[in-house]
Amino acid sequence: MAKSALTSPDQPTNDKPSIGQRVKSFAIDYFRQWQLQTMVIPGILFMIVFCFVPIYGLTIAFKSYTVIDTLDSAPWVGLENFRIILSDRYFWDSVVNTLAISFLKLGIGFILPIVLAIMIYEVRYNRFKKFVQTVSYLPHFLSWIVLGGMMITWFSTTGLFNQLLLDLGLISNAQNILLDANKYWWIATLSDIWKESGWGTILYLAIMAKIDPTYYEAAKIDGAGRLRQIWNITLPNMKMIISLNLILTISGLLGSNLDQTLVLMNSQNREKAEVINSYVYRMGLAQGDFSYATAVGLGVSIVSVILLLTANKVTSKMNDNQSVL
Repeated sequence: MAKSALTSPDQPTNDKPSIGQRVKSFAIDYFRQWQLQTMVIPGILFMIVFCFVPIYGLTIAFKSYTVIDTLDSAPWVGLENFRIILSDRYFWDSVVNTLAISFLKLGIGFILPIVLAIMIYEVRYNRFKKFVQTVSYLPHFLSWIVLGGMMITWFSTTGLFNQLLLDLGLISNAQNILLDANKYWWIATLSDIWKESGWGTILYLAIMAKIDPTYYEAAKIDGAGRLRQIWNITLPNMKMIISLNLILTISGLLGSNLDQTLVLMNSQNREKAEVINSYVYRMGLAQGDFSYATAVGLGVSIVSVILLLTANKVTSKMNDNQSVL
């Protein structure tokens, strides 16, 4: 009996293309867009050289590395550096400071750009709107060296801040609050918000500019006021970009602004100003303990990835299982 030419439904079919077919398909796609494909090559090479090749250097976190060693000749110590980290009181102090400042920035600095963007969007006088945008963006373009110098001058005993409080009768003696460790968390939080809030409104304003104006016209016909329109139209249309920014902010909770810390930190407020990034900088570059500093950085990176994935999972549940990343 002749075999049937038809394939049995139970017989698996092998539709996977061969290596030669895939290479041919890739070559066809490449030469079809060779100009665009060629433009991508420098970026790929940059990532390989500066992002992937240095990953091998993370091995010194498991070694006792000194400047006279090479990456291969340094002796292995296993998890010894991580054991030292867990028993290092100064490291845990930096973790507490980092989390305290990060949560303050999250609680205040995450909400403020949204509110500021909505306020700018609702302004109908274009000249005033452009003026507010320019003034709020300006601090972002100033480095922390410049802003830090301004703050050090303002908060000095003869600076603008103390003179204003003395003239208003709110204080009797001038004092430099940058030397008060108990006030540093708020100084770092509010100064960072002042610098970045205006810049943080750009994405929100771009999203609001794409909202169909007929939604607002229909809401006005139904008798909805400004606040009701913001709550039922503006904010729901900003949900995805707000979720994305929230994920990125949560994933960076263990990170902090190193430039800000190095400028504002001094011997008097170091107890509350030392954050993880400045601690790694001090242990690695200042004291030359590269293995210890690398171990701290590696541990922080792993925790940050876990926070990123967790935040993405939580926000996807809040957005009807639509993953933002």
